[in-house]
Amino acid sequence: MTEPTALPRRTPVVARTPEELAALRPGSGRIALVPTMGALHSGHRSLISAAREHADSVVVSVFVNPLQFGPNEDYERYPRTFEADLEVCAQEGADVVFAPSADVMYPDAADGVKDFGQVVTVNPGAMGEVLEGEFRPGFFQGVLTLVNKLFNLVRPDVAVFGQKDAQQLAVVRRMVRDLCLPITVLAGPTVRDEDGLAVSSRNVYLSAQERRSALALSRALFAGAAAVGSGPDGILAAARSVLGDGSRARPPVSVDYLALVDTRTFAEVGDGFTGDAVLVVAAWVGETRLIDNVPMTL
Repeated sequence: MTEPTALPRRTPVVARTPEELAALRPGSGRIALVPTMGALHSGHRSLISAAREHADSVVVSVFVNPLQFGPNEDYERYPRTFEADLEVCAQEGADVVFAPSADVMYPDAADGVKDFGQVVTVNPGAMGEVLEGEFRPGFFQGVLTLVNKLFNLVRPDVAVFGQKDAQQLAVVRRMVRDLCLPITVLAGPTVRDEDGLAVSSRNVYLSAQERRSALALSRALFAGAAAVGSGPDGILAAARSVLGDGSRARPPVSVDYLALVDTRTFAEVGDGFTGDAVLVVAAWVGETRLIDNVPMTL
């Protein structure tokens, strides 16, 4: 039996500045952008693969965005694995890797300058002030400002984001709609390890015991999804029961929020709601904060 032929390996070109990126822009064909902060994993691989299906050229951005990190968050220790990231991009067929430095993206930044010298930012509105926005003030403002910069520099026809960051996906879609940006935003499904934990660059922070405790997040979401026929109250009760077990684990799971929200607005849904919703959770395990979600239709 003949072995299947492997796909040709593409060696992406690395651009470090907007000028280098512009010089690489193809004269024709559709362009897809996969924005990342690096530390690429199987979830990112799936996004790059999806991008290839919808465009002629794929650009992967690798940039740890300081504007979306709070003063006590993990910006300095966030995993930075550029050579490994470049190999992943090559294996998955990316054409260009845009990897600017912070002073390229924020040229007016200086010590003591608030917001890294970024005077004009993108306000996410009310849907960016709840859940992640409440626990991480300024997070979505930082995300949207950076994503808008990338859209302007890359000028993609398609942008691919992961469903795992469900609220981020929702606010990006709203920005594209409200600002009339000529971009199609696609969602790649959440990728999970065999034990059910959603893959994340921050999973490397977890010890073996912490990872076992962290499984309460995905189990809670699956329990909620299994109770979809019982309505919002039943869904949340099923998920809370599992998270309660997680709170008694060692180390314990400390929940920031658990909510069932409308996928379009991220407002919490109540009795009588019908349509697409997403059950979202954020929690701490040790010193690591994790988020996860499952979409469902009520």
